[in-house]
Parts: sequence; structure tokens; C-alpha cells
Amino acid sequence: MVGSALVRAFKKQESEHELLLVSRGELDLLNQSAVTEFIRTEKPDIIINAAAKVGGIHANNTYPAEFIHQNLLINTNLIHAAWENEVDRVLNLGSSCIYPRACEQPIKEEYLLTGPLEKTNEAYALAKIAGLEMCRHYRNQYGVLYHSAMPTNLYGPGDNYHGENSHVLPALIRRFHEAREAGADEVMIWGTGKPRRELMHVDDLASGVLFLLEMDQPPDWVNLGTGIDHSILEIANLVKNITGFKGVITHDFDKPDGMPVKRLDVSLINSLGWKSHIPLEDGIQTAYEDFLAGLGSGTTRL
Repeated sequence: MVGSALVRAFKKQESEHELLLVSRGELDLLNQSAVTEFIRTEKPDIIINAAAKVGGIHANNTYPAEFIHQNLLINTNLIHAAWENEVDRVLNLGSSCIYPRACEQPIKEEYLLTGPLEKTNEAYALAKIAGLEMCRHYRNQYGVLYHSAMPTNLYGPGDNYHGENSHVLPALIRRFHEAREAGADEVMIWGTGKPRRELMHVDDLASGVLFLLEMDQPPDWVNLGTGIDHSILEIANLVKNITGFKGVITHDFDKPDGMPVKRLDVSLINSLGWKSHIPLEDGIQTAYEDFLAGLGSGTTRL
């Protein structure tokens, strides 16, 4: 999802950059020797690390070993091979889940490592923190321009709509769509619906990445988000309206809520000159249209 959005953004900008694009089948980022050989051969000037093993609460709770192992390998393989082969710049994409569970809201960059992490995504968060810290220490020790951006929760074209392992918004889109198609009377959401989440369209993220690449001395890491959050129930009602579902929303109180509030403080990136611009309702509408188009063509990730 993120990689495709970055490609769209570069092409829309008519950038002079030559994009080096390979699929997961062509380059296994978990294979250190393969990553090193690719970078040595292709000699990129810039690497954007948009790769990760990702998922929602269920996936993070069920597969924590895979989440920490695979994400650590991706980060260490790319960052160290970049330095070994004299890559000038690495922009590493992390996640807002790196911040402590109980930190003040909105979440400032300096809150990193000031308290315990949310247990439901601890393994993933630790791997992402390691990637951020690798970039920071390589920059400090070797003088290379390796830096990171911490996006909020993302959604948009190319999202994963898996029934169990997807994030909250794509899971809701699929659930409400299938309920409408089946003529169901209700859609059940996990937990109380009270936790609040900040959601950003992936095309906004791409514009933020291109903005950071234009900076000569970007921060070691910076939050990328909208600065606006909504409750899960509010998000569910937006999806309900957009998909045309006419039934009621019920709750499965046996399922976890996850982190109660998670909204990024985006004052730093805003002060540097960048802001998100896609409203949530408009973004969900385009995401749903992409979901339907993918169903028609057989390309939706289910």
C-alpha cells in the first residue's frame, strides 16, 4: 500500500528520480546477502524503507515472534547494507505504535522510550524503534543522512482486507460491505468502540515523504499525521454510511480495545511546512471505491 502510494506520488510530481522497483518475489528483504547484493549492484542514491510485516490487534497478538523477527531483519538488513555500500540517504518509515501506551496526548516525538509500550503490539513496536535508533546512531557516528518518519494509522488504495489480520478501517470496510451484500441486520465491532484513532490516507503520507526528501537536514525522526482522531464507533458509523449498510452496530466486549487513545502531535512537521489534506470521510469514500474496483478485477487483498 505505502510503496504503491510513493510510486504514484513520484510519477505525479514528474520527479527526475529513477525508481528502482522490485517485488517481494524478486528481493527477499529477510535475506541479508540478497539485500546487500541488490544495493551493491543497483547503487541507489536514496532508499525509502516502506517495508514491514503489519497487521491489526489480532495479528499482533497471535504472531508476535514473526512480527519482531521479520521487522528487525528488514530494518537491519536495509540500513546496514545501505551504509556498507555508501548510500547517501535512507528515509525509514516507522509507526505511531512506537510510543508508550500511557503517554500524554497528542504524542510528541520526545515521548519515545518514556514508558511501557501497548502490549498488543509490543513486538512490532520494538522492531520499529530499533530501526529508528539504527538510523539515528548511524547518522551520528558516520555522518550519513539516515532519518525516520513515524506515520499514524494509514489506509487507502492497496490496503489489506484480510478477515482477521487487517487493520481497523479495512476490516470495517469489508465487514460492512459483506453485511450489506448479505442483507444482515447487524455488524459487530470489537470492544467498546471508545478507543480513539488517528487515520491518514496513504497518499497524504506519500506527500509527506516527498516533502522530507527535499530537506537538507530533516529531524532524526518526525511524526506524520493529521492531528485529528475519532473513536472507533465514529469511524464505524462513517463506514456504515459510505457502504450503505442499513442495520445496527453491536459490540463484542470480549475482544480487546487496544491502546485507548493514539493521536500524534504534528506541530513539528507542520512548522516545517507540511500538512495532510485529505479529510477522513473523503478518504474512506475513495478507499471503498478502490475496494469495490479490486473485487471486480480480483485484485483486492482478502
